[in-house]
Amino acid sequence: MVKILSKMKRVFIFVFFILAGVSISFVSEKASAQTALERISANERSDGKGYVVRYHLSQMVDSSKIVQSAPDLIQMKLYSNYLDTLNLRMPPQTDTFPRIDIHKTDYGFGVDFHLGEDIFFKSTTYPDQNGRHLLLALEWATPTEIEQITRGVEPIVWNQTDSGIEDFFDDLDDDDTFLRLRNHEGFNVIVLDAGHGGRDPGARGVNGVWEKDVVLPITLKVGEYIKQYLPEVEVVYTRTDDTFVPLGERGLIATRAKADLFISIHANSAENSPSAHGTETFFLGLATSQSALEVMKRENSVVELENGNTSLDLSEEELLIYELTNAGNMAISERIATNIENQFKNRVNRRSRGVKQAPLEALWHASTPAVLVELGFLSNSQEARFLTSEQGQTLMASAIFRAIRDFKLEYERSLRQNNRNQASNE
Repeated sequence: MVKILSKMKRVFIFVFFILAGVSISFVSEKASAQTALERISANERSDGKGYVVRYHLSQMVDSSKIVQSAPDLIQMKLYSNYLDTLNLRMPPQTDTFPRIDIHKTDYGFGVDFHLGEDIFFKSTTYPDQNGRHLLLALEWATPTEIEQITRGVEPIVWNQTDSGIEDFFDDLDDDDTFLRLRNHEGFNVIVLDAGHGGRDPGARGVNGVWEKDVVLPITLKVGEYIKQYLPEVEVVYTRTDDTFVPLGERGLIATRAKADLFISIHANSAENSPSAHGTETFFLGLATSQSALEVMKRENSVVELENGNTSLDLSEEELLIYELTNAGNMAISERIATNIENQFKNRVNRRSRGVKQAPLEALWHASTPAVLVELGFLSNSQEARFLTSEQGQTLMASAIFRAIRDFKLEYERSLRQNNRNQASNE
């Protein structure tokens, strides 16, 4: 018995060292296969026709891709399973490249080149003669050329799961439950309200940008996504152009349309605090914070433009009665508001200031679940630039759509389950 055990021990040791050797060999191969990105440099071309961005690599990456979705943004993907960027050195900030953002992703590496004002480039990429470095050639272009190049191009959304806008809705096609619910009744009409309009410009931001001009294209984009990916849902707009719509009328449009959801889209401003930034989403109730109170005052003041009428003064008693009689709508409103803020934070990487309650007149007149979205602060130069860019507007609209879509699926699954339970009880 002792001899047998001794023999088994020798066999175990032999096998252990074989496996250890295989493991060391595998790690060694993996390490040798790792590509290092040591530096990114940007220099003017010798022919004066633009710039060359060079990726200084230890060996060539598997592949790359350029996405040019806006005149002031060029995005580039580098595909490599083992890309080491630990010691990466970046080019200095210049008027041509005021900001360069880098993103570590599951597949490799991503870069956003933000271009300066009135800087327009056409872009191509190719390997250097040494076969290791990757070159991004940027050639001067006219605004007309860039408009043609960027038209209809969706930007990349960088996050932990490497999901760009081109992949933003892919899971819809893989969701069998969603497909089965296309003929199911339950969530059929959504009213989208672009805040302000006409003689009511809303908040004024840096460089003279007005709230009404920022929120309209975003609202229309949300509607386009709904029509494309939730074709069974009817979309009703309170306005589709620069038209003044009375504040009390906006919620009534949702009531008359028998809407299942009312979303009012706005942008914030804090002239005395230009560093203020972030998104907020409100549902009807008592103002529970100073910031909610300020939003309430600003949004409700629109009534003063309506033939000199004064803003509706919602008392605490009226709001408490509303909460008691509309508990279901408020619960849904809060849930959707949370979905929207989560999308802003997790999918678009915006700062979320949270979900809040406020006695907003636009929501008061809607006898349906209703939320008011503040996309960011136009008084903040960075947020104003983001919200007025094609990329920013697309991302924010996509996030709002996704929150709607997710709630719709959840709501209808719950409805279907309740119907099953009722049938089984009968």
